[in-house]
Amino acid sequence: MEMPRLLDGRLKFRHLVLIDALSRQGSVVGAAGELHVTQPAATRSLHELEDILGVPLFERGPRGVTPTVFGEAFTRHARAVLAQLTQAGRHVVELADADRGTVVVGTHLAGSNVLLPRAIAALKKERPYLTVIVREGSPEALLLELEAGRVDLVVGRLTAPSDERMERRKLYDESVEPVVRATHPLAGREGVELAELVDHPWILPGAETVLRREIEELFGRHGFALPLNRVETTSFLTIRQLLLETDVVAVLPSLIVRDDSRMVRLSVPLAQIGHSVGLTRSAARTLSPSAEALIRSLETVAGDMAAPSASRRESDDVV
Repeated sequence: MEMPRLLDGRLKFRHLVLIDALSRQGSVVGAAGELHVTQPAATRSLHELEDILGVPLFERGPRGVTPTVFGEAFTRHARAVLAQLTQAGRHVVELADADRGTVVVGTHLAGSNVLLPRAIAALKKERPYLTVIVREGSPEALLLELEAGRVDLVVGRLTAPSDERMERRKLYDESVEPVVRATHPLAGREGVELAELVDHPWILPGAETVLRREIEELFGRHGFALPLNRVETTSFLTIRQLLLETDVVAVLPSLIVRDDSRMVRLSVPLAQIGHSVGLTRSAARTLSPSAEALIRSLETVAGDMAAPSASRRESDDVV
C-alpha cells in the first residue's frame, strides 16, 4: 500500500481524539457521548480517517467496535500526539508563570496512603501555588491515561520492567498482608491458616489487576476457590470503611495499616505477593517542570521511608 498522506490537511485533531475515545469506549455511541457529538458525526469522522489511512481501523459488531491491528497501532500514535500537545500547553503556562503549574498524577492502593500524600505535602511547602491533580483508578486504566497524556505519571505498584513506551522507577519495596479490624474474631491470634479465612467475607481487587491474579493463585495452591462472599474494589476509602465496620478480610500493602491501630494484620504468610512501589512515566515524553518537581519529592520521601525500615531490620538482626 502507498504511504498515507497525513500532512495534506485532511487529518484533523478531532480524528485523533475520536480514535482514542473509540478505543476506550468500544462503541461509536459511547465515543460520541464522551465527545458531545452526534453518532452520525462520529461515524462520519471515523470513515474520513479510514479513507485517509486506506485501511479499516475497527471491526463493527452488534455490541460495538473492536480495533483492528491497524486501529491498535494508529491509536497508540494518536495518543502520543495528543499527549505531546497537552504537555506543550502546560509547558507554555509554566514558562509564563514560573511559580505556578499543574501536575496530574495517577495512583492506586500501593503508594496512595503514605508516599504520595507526604510527597505532595512536601512539594506544596516549596511551591504553594503549584496545582496537583490526583486521579485514582486501576493500574490498567491509569496506564491508558498516561499514554494519552491525561496523566503525567503514575505512582503505585510496579508490575513490569521498563520498555520502549514506559519508564518505571522503583522507590521502595513493600509487603502485602491480610488485614482485619482490631475487633475481628481472628485479630491477635497466632498461626492463622488460610483455610480459616475462606468462609469469611473478603474484599478483593478487580479481576483485571495483577494482585487479584496473585491472590487467585495463592488460593489455588492451597486447593481453595475464591471466597463466594466478596466485594471487588480498589477504592481505598471503600475498603477502609468496610474494614472498620464489618468482619471483612482484605489484602493490603503494609504501609496502609502501619499507623492505624483500628486495623491489624493476620499472621498468614503471603511472601509470594511482596512488591515494589514506584513511579511510571512515558519514555517518549519530556516532563514539565512541575512533574519533575513532584518526582524529586517522591524520591526524597521514599528515601526517608526506607531508612526507618532499614534501621528496624538491623535492630532485628542484632537481637
